[in-house]
Amino acid sequence: MIMKASDPAPSPPTNGEPRIKIYFLPNLMTAGNLFCGFVALTKIVGADFTTGNFKDIKVALLFILLACIFDFLDGRVARLGGSDSQFGREFDSLADLISFGVAPAFLVHRVVLKDIFQPFPEFGWFIASIYLICGAFRLARFNCLANTNMTSGKGPDKDFLGFPIPVAAGTVASITLLMIWWDGKDFVRGAWRYFLPVLMLFLSWMMVSSVRYPTFKNFDLKVTRNFHFTLIAIMFIGSIVILQEKALVFVLPVIFLAYLVYGFVRPHISKQMRREIEVDDEEDDEEPLPPSGPAGAESDAARRSRGLPRS
Repeated sequence: MIMKASDPAPSPPTNGEPRIKIYFLPNLMTAGNLFCGFVALTKIVGADFTTGNFKDIKVALLFILLACIFDFLDGRVARLGGSDSQFGREFDSLADLISFGVAPAFLVHRVVLKDIFQPFPEFGWFIASIYLICGAFRLARFNCLANTNMTSGKGPDKDFLGFPIPVAAGTVASITLLMIWWDGKDFVRGAWRYFLPVLMLFLSWMMVSSVRYPTFKNFDLKVTRNFHFTLIAIMFIGSIVILQEKALVFVLPVIFLAYLVYGFVRPHISKQMRREIEVDDEEDDEEPLPPSGPAGAESDAARRSRGLPRS
């Protein structure tokens, strides 16, 4: 879930009841997130493993990943348009719980846990529910911290406390997609699929942990980057265009796992490196302009003595 800025001033009440600000475009993105989560669930329920092609599961995984894109866009659009609202945050959390909590948990139960615990299905349900409960706890804690910062005037945090649930769902979905591509028709009987419940339990702990992750809410295409960063970005986009589906199978897990690991190494790297990675362009390299008025005035003679041009 994307961190959103403080709410605008509340609208005056109408007929004794307060008006709730519902902005169209950001909430349309959130509705797209929720729609993708619902479609993913329907595909998981109707999946037929006897055919061996896992078409429905692949479609479900792609819809979970598409929901991640919608979740990124809703916060981005809200900040750009100045249309943040408490309704948007609550709606976003409800959509996230379905798309990134229920759908991944049900996915792992359907493809792995249901077969492992056939004699005792309760164990499979319980393991899958741990991920869902931790995800709900993560979202509730996020909203509480956001409301506390708002009321105290502190403003939105630059960091996520705990692993974000959309990234956790993207990690499960992308790695599952990689495993299906790797094992092909033997995925249902392969040993690698047992890694998914372990990963899901680890991500459950990470979501409620105190490890901090950058929100990247300051990401801006106008930010100046150095030559090597730009070259790497061009090569990365080019490889996606050329290799397309094959590249996504490998690139997506790498991206999500790199973000997961970054939370652990982040406290141990320099601030300069952290600023480069997190696309933080808050510092201005240019010389600050002198203040206006008499306090900032400087004679031409004094400026010439310092080797500066005249004002």
